[in-house]
This record gives sequence, structure tokens and C-alpha cells, in this order.
Amino acid sequence: MQTATSAASGILGKGASLSDYFLSQFENLTPWKIVIGLVMGCIVGLIIAFVYKRCYRGVLYSPTFAMTLMMLTLITTPVVMCIKSDIALSMGMVGALSIVRFRTAVKDPMDTAYMFWALTMGILLGAELFIHAIAVVLGISVILMVMTFFKFRNPNAYLLVVHYDDYAEPEITQLLRRMVKQRKLRSKTVTRSGAEMTVEVRLDSRQDLVSAVLNIEGVHDATLVACQTEAGT
Repeated sequence: MQTATSAASGILGKGASLSDYFLSQFENLTPWKIVIGLVMGCIVGLIIAFVYKRCYRGVLYSPTFAMTLMMLTLITTPVVMCIKSDIALSMGMVGALSIVRFRTAVKDPMDTAYMFWALTMGILLGAELFIHAIAVVLGISVILMVMTFFKFRNPNAYLLVVHYDDYAEPEITQLLRRMVKQRKLRSKTVTRSGAEMTVEVRLDSRQDLVSAVLNIEGVHDATLVACQTEAGT
């Protein structure tokens, strides 16, 4: 009988310690706070992804990168929630993250800015500064939308590739001067069968440049290819 009593008391003791363990785990971070943080992170991440889609001016829009921006906000939020009240855990987390190396090449500097934006929002939400986070994300969104609306960025860049006979070059050059304000000769190849010229042109709006070039006598074909430099212009 005594053995059974001691066993029962041992089980109760273990149960009490387990209960205390769970209580200590949720003392500073309750499940309700985690749910609120994730919901806010999802909303803020969707706003960032929407702004990225609306303001993107590159060649190929990547939905995967937009989803990555939202995931960065969602992932950063609970991490900051966990480490904000524990100095030892925060130092260990910093040490663990310092050995991580990301080797994905970011061609457009604006993509890097969007990533830092998403991480900053995750930090604010993890610190439970929800009003500040909403104010910051809306403010930056308005600024980016206004900058895109007023076209503070350079016009879209294209490569115009033309195959033609030698005598048609003066007329092609004159047409480009009339229709394109910003242009730059990239390459020119002359063979016995004709010539090929590649010109970088920047167009503010859609222009029927290819048709105009093809109407010139001596032009065999013309191709307009969208291009994007490493700087994202």
C-alpha cells in the first residue's frame, strides 16, 4: 500500500512540474499573442507583396519573390516574440543566424530594399508595436506608389536589333532621332550580305517603333527585346 501511495505521489509530482513548465513557457508569450502576431504579419506581408507587384518595373515579375516577402514578415514576427524577453536566447539566436549564408543573387537593388522592409515589419510586429507597424507599412506604401505614379524611375530599356542594307542606315538613324529621345549604340556588325545594328532605346510609353523601322526600304527585319541591367534599370 505504501509503495502504491509513493508511486501515485511521484506521478502527481511529475504532473505538477510539467504544469509549471507549461505555465512558465506561456508566462510571457501566450498563444493568443502568437495568433495576433501571425495574423498581423500576414496582413502586413500581403501589403508589401501587393506594393511590390504594383511598383515592379523589371522585365519578369516573380510571384515567388512576392510570396517570399510575405514569408519573411511571418517568420521574423514569432522569432522576435520569442527572443525579446530572453537575453541569453537572443544572443544565441544572433550567433546561430550569423553563420547562415545566403547565396541567391539579387539583381535589382530594390529587391534588397523590399527584403529589409519585410524584415523590419517582422521586427516591429514581434515587438508587439502593431500601431507603429501599420503606420510604417502604410507610409512606405504610399511613398512608393507616389514615386511610381510620377515615374521617378528611368523609362523602360529595350534592345532594338535591326538587319538592313548599308544604304538604309542614314534613314534608320534619322528615324531613331525622331522617335527615341534616349538611345545608345551597343554594337554594329557589317558583312557582305548586309549589316546588323543593336541599339539600346528607352521608351516612356508603347511606341510602334518596330513597324516604323520595317517601313524603311532596305530593312530586312527588326526586333525589340526588353532588357534589364544589373542595376535594375
